[in-house]
Amino acid sequence: MSQRILIVDDEPNIVVSLEYLMKKEGFEIAVATDGESALRLAAEFLPDLVLLDVMMPKKSGFEVCEAMRADPRLGAVKIIMLTAKGRETEIAKGMALGADAYITKPFSTKDLVRQIKSLLA
Repeated sequence: MSQRILIVDDEPNIVVSLEYLMKKEGFEIAVATDGESALRLAAEFLPDLVLLDVMMPKKSGFEVCEAMRADPRLGAVKIIMLTAKGRETEIAKGMALGADAYITKPFSTKDLVRQIKSLLA
């Protein structure tokens, strides 16, 4: 059974490229374009890992991360924050809320895939 990744980003170009990259790597994919639908979809899809943007409509990535960590069904899901917000305070906040990794855009797809495989190993 292939591992499942939930892509959460409101930028269509990012979604398309991440979806292509993850499918190419053999992952099963679901996509949410705002924080509220991300939480709803995570509860249904039960992903192994979430690629989570910070700046999104309805709920921020920080709020989604915090909510997932508080949910017994989603608490163990790996979370990589993937965002243009790369200041030290934002990185610290993401990690404090329970993110497993914090990668700033633009990012290397090789590094991203390596990080995903490492977290899912």
